[in-house]
Amino acid sequence: MSSPDDNAADGSGRDTGRETPDGRETPGGGEASDGREASGGREASGGGTAKDTPVLVVEPLLPQRLRRPSDALRCLASLLMFIGVVLLALVAKQTLNGIEQDVEVGTSRAPWPLVMIAGFVGGGAVLIIPAALAVERVFHRDGLRVAEGLIAAIAAVLVAFGLGEWLIMASEDLRQLLTGGRASVEPLNTLLTSVVAYMTAVRISRRPTWRSLMWVAIALDVFALFTGADATALGVIVSILVGLGVGYGTLYAIGSPNTRPPGSAMVAALRRLGYAPTRARRIDDDVQGSRRYAVTIEEERRVDVTVLDRDRQVAGLLYRLWRRLLLASETRRRAIRSLRAELEREALMAYAAKAAGANTPNLLGTSEIGTEAALLVYEHLDTRALEDVPDEEITDDVLTEIWEQVRRLQAQRLAHRRLEGESIHLDKSGHVVLVDARSGEIAAGDLLLRLDIAQCLTYLALRVGPERSVRTAAAVLGADALAGALPLLQRIALTRQTRSALRRKDKQLLSAVREQIVELKPPGVVAQVRLERFRPRTLVTIIGSALAAYLLLSQLGQVDFVRVLTTAEWAWTGVAFVAAGLSYVAAALMIKGFVPESLPLGRTVMVQFAGSFVKLVAPAAVSSVALNTRYLQKRGIPPGQAVASVGASQLIGLAFHIALLLFFAYVTGSDAAASLTPSRTLLIVLLAVSVAIVVVLGVAPLRRMISTRVRALFSGVVPRLLDVLQSPRRIVQSVTGTLLLTLTFVVCLDACVRAFGHDMNFAAVAVVFLAGNAIGSAAPTPGGLGAVETALMAGLTLSGVNPGVATSAVLLFRLLTFWLPVLPGWASFTWLQRHKAI
Repeated sequence: MSSPDDNAADGSGRDTGRETPDGRETPGGGEASDGREASGGREASGGGTAKDTPVLVVEPLLPQRLRRPSDALRCLASLLMFIGVVLLALVAKQTLNGIEQDVEVGTSRAPWPLVMIAGFVGGGAVLIIPAALAVERVFHRDGLRVAEGLIAAIAAVLVAFGLGEWLIMASEDLRQLLTGGRASVEPLNTLLTSVVAYMTAVRISRRPTWRSLMWVAIALDVFALFTGADATALGVIVSILVGLGVGYGTLYAIGSPNTRPPGSAMVAALRRLGYAPTRARRIDDDVQGSRRYAVTIEEERRVDVTVLDRDRQVAGLLYRLWRRLLLASETRRRAIRSLRAELEREALMAYAAKAAGANTPNLLGTSEIGTEAALLVYEHLDTRALEDVPDEEITDDVLTEIWEQVRRLQAQRLAHRRLEGESIHLDKSGHVVLVDARSGEIAAGDLLLRLDIAQCLTYLALRVGPERSVRTAAAVLGADALAGALPLLQRIALTRQTRSALRRKDKQLLSAVREQIVELKPPGVVAQVRLERFRPRTLVTIIGSALAAYLLLSQLGQVDFVRVLTTAEWAWTGVAFVAAGLSYVAAALMIKGFVPESLPLGRTVMVQFAGSFVKLVAPAAVSSVALNTRYLQKRGIPPGQAVASVGASQLIGLAFHIALLLFFAYVTGSDAAASLTPSRTLLIVLLAVSVAIVVVLGVAPLRRMISTRVRALFSGVVPRLLDVLQSPRRIVQSVTGTLLLTLTFVVCLDACVRAFGHDMNFAAVAVVFLAGNAIGSAAPTPGGLGAVETALMAGLTLSGVNPGVATSAVLLFRLLTFWLPVLPGWASFTWLQRHKAI
């Protein structure tokens, strides 16, 4: 989880990293940006004889952002609720279908004007309100929060898309429950999921007005979806849960502004306890990650202060939850405690250990520090952790005294739960001091007391060997006590640090300790203790077997591709072949349109065919640009103008590519309900463009690089474009060639899909091709090999095409557009070289 903090007081005594009234979260830490140590302490009112005297608090700089374990907890809770809802829906599917029918009947009776208003207002508001909040945050110089929201929205779109498709493929019942049996209904509503993730990541819950507006807009949009039969009750619920999970997961991954109180607030709390601190400094955190301060009070007396931060109470939560699931109930600890409960637990254990006669530091007082932290004040003892003591200094007398401290705790039924090197200290006289009692238990059962013995035996055996560890323990506790701990000498029963040390130093140490105990007292009938509910290896085996079975069944269910290819309709295959051939003519027309000089059409078409051969050894975008530039230079066009002409064709082609992608993406969703809700593909494109703009504008080196390249582009390409614009014929030729080039490929892919008996929407095919082609152009492989096939197959499958048909169609498409042109491309390349045309 989050790492220990290093914070500096800001000299004002105020909490840093809090949210301001306008909703901005100020960064944590109050120290100079150069990281120098700073003094803290505007004096708090209250007790103390020197309350008007400034106090020096020396501490490092707090990180401005923290990964809050509470965000991870909320993300996990959302995930568990999602799983629970899905499982409950499968169990009570008849009830859910009845609810779905009631919802449909109820919404169908809504007045027509209300339906129209809800559709247009709700569909628009769910986009307008997040945009308005983004503008408001940017206006208040809080653009980072907007960027976090956009990242969460992008992640939500991807998760909703993939998860929804997987759910409906995994179960026919889930398909019915999530889509109502309608092909036009998304399993998880992409827009709803991304909006919820966005509003969660920007912490709109802290802005009551914006939160209310957002939920009203979502309610109207959900009502519109129900009236248009574009969503189901289960789909809406799981969309919201997934959005919450992704939003909180993004917050945890990116981090949140630090709100922990600085050292000056700790000083003010000490004054309220009646102390008069004169100076304080941060020292190493304790073993559980709590902050510690060495504070000097009146008459040069020193006390040690432990600060418990509220957000640390769920630190290590996943590990503790796993241990609670893995271990028997008698050994488990509570996974979550409130700040107040943690404070009371440590204080109670400190008083109980002292009353038992154990040598522990005196607890002098406790106090809360505002709402975010609490502190415990201990007397200062000059000690060293046993972890830092050399092995040769750990004598038998030291070992005996350690076991004497353990005996005193056990006599009063107190379990320490962390008897290791960081919790066992030696003072200047060599006497043992026990610290870190926060994990302990009062009125502990026999099992916990025996676990303490097993833990201490193992740790000391790592330091001084099994023989000395067992011999000194037996001298104090007796052989019967060690025999009782014998069944608990299991790796799972030890602390995490001790288990790690065992793996590093001696994996056979536990067996050696057991042998030493058996030599002292041969066991009679010793009851075995099973601490684990199940072994992690068993869980991994079950999950791996289930996954392997699922993948195997999926593979067996695939269509025989060879048989499918042989049954393709040759009429549509012929259409695809003609379209693939016309693409080279279209590419030639496009180049001719951007070159004011005259170019022969036949030879220019041959150059495009030659490009299909060059693509075998170079990426698609690089090969076509280089070959066309070389061709223009051989035609007598100066190098600068040749590069500018090819660059202009590429720039306009990119603009048309984006425009066509947006157009066809919008068309694919235009047959939805009467609302302004965009299609999933358009939403993905818009979010991707938004993130790209934020990244470009927010990263200074990237912004400078882009601006430099744009200036270079305008210095060469734009004048060339102006030359083209002076000729209407060139304009028509360039526009026609650019559009025709894209449309011929789309027609080719569409014909390939139809050749295998699948009737697919032309606009959807266009979106799949445009997206796949963009990936192929960016891929570093020759001709986008591998990347294009994967992207097209995935796009067709997600668009509803059978995976076997999608694979066959893509293979046929690539055969016609990539592999078959290689031979005529090689012939054209050879002929052009022979005639010095390239």
